[in-house]
Amino acid sequence: MDMEAGLQEHVAFHLTGRRPGAGLEAVDEFDLRPALLTGYHDLTQLRYDFPLVLVRDTSADRTCVQSLSGIVDGVVHEIAQGDDGDRLTRHALRLEQKIRSAVAGGASGSLSALWNKAASQLAAQGDDLLKDSLKRARTALKVDGEVIDCGKATPAQLFRHTWAVVQEAKAHRVRDDIGKLILKLSNILQVDFAYSKAGRSADSLKAAVGAAHAEVFDFEAMSRMLGKSSSNTALPVGRHRRIEKLLAVLKSQRFFGAPRGTDAAAGDVQPYSFLFGDCASALAAYHERLPKAIELAKAIAIAELEIDAQYNEARHDALFAEFGADGLDTQDMARFPDYLVCVGAARLQGTENDTLMVILSAGLPMKVLVQTDDILEESGIGGDAHLAFGLRSKQLANMAIGLNEVYVLQASGSHLFQFRERILKGLACAGPALFSVFSGASGKTGDLPPYLTAAAAMESRAFPAFTYDPAAGVNWAARFYLEANSQVDLDWPVQRFAYEDENHQRVEANVSFTLVDFVACDHRFAKHFARVPRAKWNGTMVPVGECLSHEAKGMPETVPCILMVDRENLLQKVIVDDKLMRAALRCRDAWHSLQELGGIHNSHAERLLARERKVWEERQQHEIAVAPKPAAAAPLAAPVATPAAAATAPAEPEPAPSSDEAYIETARCTTCNECTQINNKMFAYDENKQAHIVNPDAGTYRQLVEAAESCQVAIIHPGKPRNQNEPGLEELLKRAEGFR
Repeated sequence: MDMEAGLQEHVAFHLTGRRPGAGLEAVDEFDLRPALLTGYHDLTQLRYDFPLVLVRDTSADRTCVQSLSGIVDGVVHEIAQGDDGDRLTRHALRLEQKIRSAVAGGASGSLSALWNKAASQLAAQGDDLLKDSLKRARTALKVDGEVIDCGKATPAQLFRHTWAVVQEAKAHRVRDDIGKLILKLSNILQVDFAYSKAGRSADSLKAAVGAAHAEVFDFEAMSRMLGKSSSNTALPVGRHRRIEKLLAVLKSQRFFGAPRGTDAAAGDVQPYSFLFGDCASALAAYHERLPKAIELAKAIAIAELEIDAQYNEARHDALFAEFGADGLDTQDMARFPDYLVCVGAARLQGTENDTLMVILSAGLPMKVLVQTDDILEESGIGGDAHLAFGLRSKQLANMAIGLNEVYVLQASGSHLFQFRERILKGLACAGPALFSVFSGASGKTGDLPPYLTAAAAMESRAFPAFTYDPAAGVNWAARFYLEANSQVDLDWPVQRFAYEDENHQRVEANVSFTLVDFVACDHRFAKHFARVPRAKWNGTMVPVGECLSHEAKGMPETVPCILMVDRENLLQKVIVDDKLMRAALRCRDAWHSLQELGGIHNSHAERLLARERKVWEERQQHEIAVAPKPAAAAPLAAPVATPAAAATAPAEPEPAPSSDEAYIETARCTTCNECTQINNKMFAYDENKQAHIVNPDAGTYRQLVEAAESCQVAIIHPGKPRNQNEPGLEELLKRAEGFR
C-alpha cells in the first residue's frame, strides 16, 4: 500500500470510526497504555505521596495527614548522621518499599503494625547490620495512624479523618467553655444553698464536713450558731430557677459531649453524629436539631450574664424571648460542629441534587464531599452523542462557585496530599464547602492503578484541580487557585519522551498529554482508536496535540495519532477518530474557561492590553511627528546648547529597570485603583493620576505579586523579593514569573 492509499484508509477511520481494510488493527488485544506512562508500571518501586498515614493525636494542621515517604525521610534524618548514615538510609528505604508493596497488595492497619511486620520479615534474613538499622529506625518513629493507599475508599477516609481533627479542635474549646459555665453556675447554687436554712441544718453540715468528724463536732450546736449569725442572702426565686434551667440545658446538650470534670454525663447523654451518607439525611438532622442549637446558644449567652451578675430581668427577658427567632447568626453558628456529607456523584440526581443546592445556597454549616469514580460516560459514545468527561462534577463546581460564598475544591485522588492544607482550610471555613474528588477507581483501566488513573485525569485537563475560597480576598486573583496543575499556561502539559527507533538509535521528542491519552487508558473506548503497524507509519500521522492546536478545514490531509506502548514496552502509533478529537476540543475549551478564571490568557485583559498598547504606540508616533528638528550647526562654529535648545532637545532614553527591581510602567497606567487599594503606602499616584511604586519596603512581596496579578493592563513588575524570609516565597516567585 503506498502512502496515498494509507492516508485514505487512515482518514476513513478518522471520519467514521470504522476500519475499512486490513491495514489497521483493533487496540484491544495489545494491552496498550500512553507512552508517557511507560515508567510507571510498578508504583511500589517508586517514592511518591502514597501510601498516606492518617496521623492520630495531632493538631488541626497539615501534620494530621503525612506520606509514608515523608515519615521515613524524617526517621532517616534523625538516625543517619554518622559514618553509618549510608547504610541506615539504604535499609530504611528497603523497609519503606516493603511497607508500600504490602499496602499495594491489600494490607491495611496502623503504621506501627505494618512497620513491625515488614521489619520482622526483613530481619528474618539474618543480617545483623540490617537488624541494627531496623531497631534504630523503629525507635525514631514518632507518629502512628491508619495507612491508606490511593483507591476508591481513599477520599472518604481522608476527609473523615481531617474533618474529625478540625471538629475536635473546635469542640474542645466549646466543651471547655461549657464546663466552666457549668462549674460557675453550680457554685452560685452551692453558695446559695450553704446560706439557706436547709444548708445550715445539722445533717447538711455533717455531710459537708464528713461523718469521720462526728465525735469532734456538735453539728446541732453549729447549726444553731450559724442560724443566728447568718443574714438572709438567698437568691431570688426567679434567678434560682433560671440558673437551674441553664444547668439542665448545658448538661443535656448533645453537640459536644460532656465536659470533663462535670457530672454532665449523668443520664447517658449520647452526642449527636454529624457524619452522613446523603444530603437529605443531613438536612433533615440539621432542621431537627436547630431548636436545640438555639436553646444551647441562648443558654450560653444567659449563663455568661448570670455569672457576671449582669442579667436584668426587665431588660433581658424580652430580648432573649426573641433569641433565635430567625435562626442563629454566623457567630453563634460557628460554635457548633459542621456536618460532613460523603456522597457518590451517581446519587446526586433528582431530589438529592436539589437538596445539595439548598444546603449550599442557604449557607448551612455543611461540608459535602462528592466522590466521582468514573468521569468518562460510556453512554456519551454512539450516534451523534458526545463523549462526556466529568460533566456532573463540572456542573456542581460551576454552580457552587456561582453562589460566591461557598468554598469549592476540585482535585483528583492522586493530588489530595498536596491539597491537604486547602482541604483543612475548607473544612474549617464558616459556612458550606463543596469538595469534588475523582478517585481514579473506575475499574475500567485494566491494571492501571487508581493513583495513575487519577493523575492522568488531572494531567489531561479532564479533571483539573482548583480551589475557590471566598474568604481569601475581594477579587478572583485572590480567591481562585489553579496553579496546582502542570504547566498551567499551556493547553496540554508537554513532557520530554525518549525511545529507541528501529535502528536502535535514541530519539527524543516533546509529547503532549491530552484528553485523548487519558481516554486511551480506558478499554471501553477502544473502538475510537486503531493501531497502525510499524511498516505503515508515515508522515501524515501527526501528534494529537499538534492537530488540536489548529482547526482543520475540508478533507483532512493528516490524521491525529498518539504514542503508546504495549506489554513488551514496544512503541506503537495509534490513530484517533473524530468524535474523540471533538471531545478533546471541548475539554480544551473548558480548560480555557478555567484559565480565564485564574487570570491566565484572560481575554478581557488581553483585549484591554492590546487597546492600551495601540493608544501608547499612536501617542509615541504623534510625539515623534511633532517634535522640532534640531537646527543645523554652523560650519565652523562649535555647537552650543542654549537653555531653550536644551529644553526642546529629545531626552536620552532611560535605561530599562533591572528585572530584580519592582517597577510600574507608569505611562501606561489606566488609574484603576487596584494597586493602591492593596497598599497605598507602597503604591501611589503622581500628578497625572498614574501609579508608581513610592516605597517597595512599605509592604510585602505578596502584595507586589497580587497587585501585578490584579492589574488590568499588566504593567506592574514585582521584580525579586527584598525580604528573603517572607513566607511562601517559592510559590510567589512562580506567580511572578509572568510579570518579569
